[in-house]
Amino acid sequence: MYKVDKDLLAIQEARIKIEAAKEAAVELKDYSQEQLDIIVQKMAEAIAPYSEELAKKAVAETNYGIWQDKCLKNRFSSEYLAKQLRGKRYVGVIKENSQDGTMEIGVPMGVVVSLVPATSPVSTTIHNCLIAIKSGNSLVFSPHPRAKATIQQTVKILSEAGAAAGLPEGGLAVMQLVSPASTTALISHEDTAMTIVTGIPKLLPQLKGSGKPFIYGGSGNGPVFIERSCNIERAVGDVIKSRTFDNGIVSAAEQSIVLDGPIADQAKEVFAKAGAHFLQGEEVNRLLAVLVKANGELNSESVGKSAKELAQLAEIEVGSETSIFICEQDYVSHHNPFAQELFSPIVALFVEPNWQEACEKCIELLMEGGKSHTLVIHSKDEGVIREFAMKKPVARVLVNTPSTLGGMGATTNLFPSLTLGSTAMGIAQASDNISPTHLIRIRKVGYGVRQFKDCFTSEAAEVQMGKQLAIEEVLRKIINELKE
Repeated sequence: MYKVDKDLLAIQEARIKIEAAKEAAVELKDYSQEQLDIIVQKMAEAIAPYSEELAKKAVAETNYGIWQDKCLKNRFSSEYLAKQLRGKRYVGVIKENSQDGTMEIGVPMGVVVSLVPATSPVSTTIHNCLIAIKSGNSLVFSPHPRAKATIQQTVKILSEAGAAAGLPEGGLAVMQLVSPASTTALISHEDTAMTIVTGIPKLLPQLKGSGKPFIYGGSGNGPVFIERSCNIERAVGDVIKSRTFDNGIVSAAEQSIVLDGPIADQAKEVFAKAGAHFLQGEEVNRLLAVLVKANGELNSESVGKSAKELAQLAEIEVGSETSIFICEQDYVSHHNPFAQELFSPIVALFVEPNWQEACEKCIELLMEGGKSHTLVIHSKDEGVIREFAMKKPVARVLVNTPSTLGGMGATTNLFPSLTLGSTAMGIAQASDNISPTHLIRIRKVGYGVRQFKDCFTSEAAEVQMGKQLAIEEVLRKIINELKE
């Protein structure tokens, strides 16, 4: 009786998928933007009706989050993103200036590998698919084992619609067998042009070692500063709305609150009335026992749980309206479990006497572990807002908006994206919202417009120019005297 080596089968499947994707990529390079647009539109139209079904399936398979919120994310990717992509050019001639004699041509990267997380499996898959095909690339998905069936069904719907609209065979594929060995085979294959990784930090060493370009949609773990001039009720409402969206599973959600001293008590009162439970004494340890394993790693079974579910597991008595936990902290430390990203409706809270010290606290929080990609500030003081935007080591700064929704481009005019680039540890290919722009190379074209000697001004010409200017000045004086 022979045993089947699943790792070998997975590696072989990875190689076959990449080779087929390479052939498709060669064909796609000859597609016009108009041809690609038809494929993208048909895929978006095909997947949109499945938003609710796939959201429910994702929650059932992963046991993460809220299906209603996942449905909204799925619609955001299939409807709003598709709408924003219409009319945009990413391949062929994308910019031309006949006056300057310059031109920019978008060239697809080739074969793109996408590693999709279990936290937002459907919306991330749709997003990465649409931006990859829009920019003329072929794409191979490697699903997270915990969301494999959901991601495979999503890709099946998309690929069938794409094929019917003219997408070459192998242009969009998903791994059926998934293992660490197959992931390595996908990332390191000689025909893989780029890898997109969304929220899987354990793969970073492997990505860096592959020697290939990659985009890392990093951890959020970002702070929000509530400054004294803001609308406190609105700021508190935005934070709670954001942190409880899909039970806090979105990486762009606020992780820490920094309160401006003069409004701290008022803000806490508003938080309490809005459904926040401030952890006290032994409640902190009981909750941490549910959130974090003995070795300090995040307990995956706590991910995407509501505040009430966590309270029940931790044996904490909470009110019927409780939707979020707040734990007050004195300082930032990597030994503090609340310093790591918690994918649930829990936030740490710090109070600082003024915006200058709050600024330093936010920098501490952003630098802790080098994981943060988003900072939020609630304020009406434009001077303070600009100080925060200028000085923070972060990829994006959001102003007066929920971080989850603002970061993904729902409540802001940032590019609509479910993969948010990060400045973390200098590893990111891009630090903004990932779009088709990040999946192409820009070829510059420049027409000859002058002779080399024309770049310089001769000494004689400079003397002549000086004489001309002197004559013009004399004439201006004569004219002014005659007018007088």
